[in-house]
Amino acid sequence: MSQPHTSGAMTESRWPSPPLSGDSRTIATLDGRPLLANTGIPLNLDWVQQVRVNTSAVERRAQTHSARRTVKKEWQAAWLLRAITCMDLTTLSGDDTYERVRRLCAKARQPLQQDLVQRLGIQDLDIRVAAVCVYHVFVETALDALKDSGVRVAAVSAGFPAGLSPLAERVNEIRRSVEAGANEIDIVITRAHVFAGEWQALYDEIAAFKQACGSAHLKTILGTGDLMTLRNVARASLVAMMAGADFIKTSTGKETVNATLPVGFVMSWAIRDYAQQTGMAVGFKPAGGIRTAKQSLDWLAMIKEELGDSWLRAEMFRFGVSGLLADIERQLDHYSTGRYAAEYRHPMA
Repeated sequence: MSQPHTSGAMTESRWPSPPLSGDSRTIATLDGRPLLANTGIPLNLDWVQQVRVNTSAVERRAQTHSARRTVKKEWQAAWLLRAITCMDLTTLSGDDTYERVRRLCAKARQPLQQDLVQRLGIQDLDIRVAAVCVYHVFVETALDALKDSGVRVAAVSAGFPAGLSPLAERVNEIRRSVEAGANEIDIVITRAHVFAGEWQALYDEIAAFKQACGSAHLKTILGTGDLMTLRNVARASLVAMMAGADFIKTSTGKETVNATLPVGFVMSWAIRDYAQQTGMAVGFKPAGGIRTAKQSLDWLAMIKEELGDSWLRAEMFRFGVSGLLADIERQLDHYSTGRYAAEYRHPMA
């Protein structure tokens, strides 16, 4: 893994924004080519049908990636700070309360304890997470708690997590969340469309969700743990991007299997292929099961190697997490003191 820019001081270890084109519409670059935001394209069934994935090769790639990529000391601390800024801090439990959401928002505004920030010497970096992700009923609570913080509010929608309610109900659910003020909408697809190869139906569904989002960003959850094969993952990724998704996302966090590195490689390759063919960039969000600082480093390294530095920003990459921040804070505490703090020292909410 390449090291982030630093001259030794933690206050200078934040990565610089990647050089983008002078065109204000450019949101990322790939191999030196400026890319625009995704507006979607007509469904290309030939492209979808031609997709092939060598599963054993992908699995070997994921295994070697984890084994050979590591960073230490101040380099690791800098990467972990970047991971925090790419988090969608999430609470999606059946027993969520308004007070829990407010506490989570307070953590989003100040993810690291102040004494740790001072020990690291990063007061000027203004480290905060990218977004807080909640159910629709908590959107207004989150907006109020995050006012003037720069942290965005994302709402899960479209019959989350099953995605099986009538289409009109799912579209209206999106509209209500947007009207309530949500900046981003995380929708879940109908997985049955993938199993049946009903690509036009999947495209039309996501396009309807995109239209309902208006100016809010659409993050499309594929439910990769349910899709059975990596080829299905790749095909669903392409269709979602053709339909106008701003991000493609692995999982709801409710499946038995959630974000895995093999799935991550396949989805990042689909994003690269789409960018090369269309000149448009789509973000990526792994979610579910990412709980340790080491796992976050594996994902960041994968994105850097497969898509490049311009994806290593909250605008293009997110972690959907609930417990990861606590472990990262604990690792940074160890870096600053040489000792591991008790887990209760780093509560989430």
